[in-house]
Amino acid sequence: MRLALPRWAGPLAVRAAVFIAVMCCALAALLGVLVHVSVTDQTVGEARDTALARLAEATASYEAGDPLRRGAGVDPPGLPARLRELAVSGRRGTMAADYEGRPTMWAAGPADGGRALAVRVDRTQGERTIEGLDGAIVWSSGLAIGATLLVGAFAVTRVTRRLHATARVARRISAGDLDARVGDPRAQHPTRPQDEVASVASALDSMASSLQGKLLAEQRFTADVAHELRTPLTGLHAAAELLPPGRPTELVRDRVAALRTLTEDLLEISRLDSGRERLELDAEPLGELARRVVRGTGTRVDVVRDARVETDRRRLERVLGNLVANAHRHGRAPVVLTVDGPVITVRDHGDGYPGYLLAHGPQRFRTESGAKGHGLGLTIALGQAEVLGARLEFADPPDGGALATLTLPRQP
Repeated sequence: MRLALPRWAGPLAVRAAVFIAVMCCALAALLGVLVHVSVTDQTVGEARDTALARLAEATASYEAGDPLRRGAGVDPPGLPARLRELAVSGRRGTMAADYEGRPTMWAAGPADGGRALAVRVDRTQGERTIEGLDGAIVWSSGLAIGATLLVGAFAVTRVTRRLHATARVARRISAGDLDARVGDPRAQHPTRPQDEVASVASALDSMASSLQGKLLAEQRFTADVAHELRTPLTGLHAAAELLPPGRPTELVRDRVAALRTLTEDLLEISRLDSGRERLELDAEPLGELARRVVRGTGTRVDVVRDARVETDRRRLERVLGNLVANAHRHGRAPVVLTVDGPVITVRDHGDGYPGYLLAHGPQRFRTESGAKGHGLGLTIALGQAEVLGARLEFADPPDGGALATLTLPRQP
């Protein structure tokens, strides 16, 4: 089982913590080694100087015929062989070695008869000092690393939390919430110094404001155009009804009807874009509603599991009607509408949905080359589904065709 990290502990925070820990450990190890080597050299140097001083005193006593002090002697037991060879050759020297299990510094010089005069200095206290110093270095380094990690983690998590907040706002904007803003305090006060995160947050807020303004202008333009078209279209429709019967009259009436339908669709989209739509809920049996929607379209209805849901009947009929009409217009028979509890699917056996629709959803005024329509039917279906609180998904089944799945919200 993998350990679940908190939301703020993303890759950046983890990498920063690892980097800080590695650098602290490396720095502590380097400083510890330098201090250890320096203190060891100093302790060994002091022991060597002491041993040489005692050797000089022992040499003077030996030459004067006085008794030697304790720790001094001629060819004493335990004297390292290499140091004895050096002393016999007529030179003086020192060597660190163990004597009876204790650290010792030896100093030796030449004596008469091819022998060596040597003294030893106990280094136990110096070694204890070094060991104590090493222990102090270890625990102080651990304490320093822990404190540095805490401070570093606090600083990094403050940055990562701000980055996560900015990312959440970006996701809200991409989901359609154009009122979302980061509102970073550092970006709201021009006199305060801004860091990189504040610059990104400020740029995101500016982009969202600009995008919101452009979309609102587009929505207002669409609504105004649709409203302005209604009056002349009403007159044009009335005039078309007065034309004498004939093929030209039928063509005119057909085009006027198509233009009226397009105008009504644009008005409906502008209302959906405004976000002011309100639901009129009522209990509806899905099986009966589905049969009523597809009546006269040649669509087969399969009720696997009927359900009675609390929904807006008019909007649900609009969604299903657009899905069925799109299946007949762009797909091939048979078209099947299936009711399985709160899940309703519309399936045709045509060539499937276009790739852009599966990737990005329906887009108004965009269809595949040669296809009839304006791409508004599925756009309206998706918008009305969102008003209902339902989820509308589009897919191409493996065995061909196109499949639209409408999942109504769970009932209380």
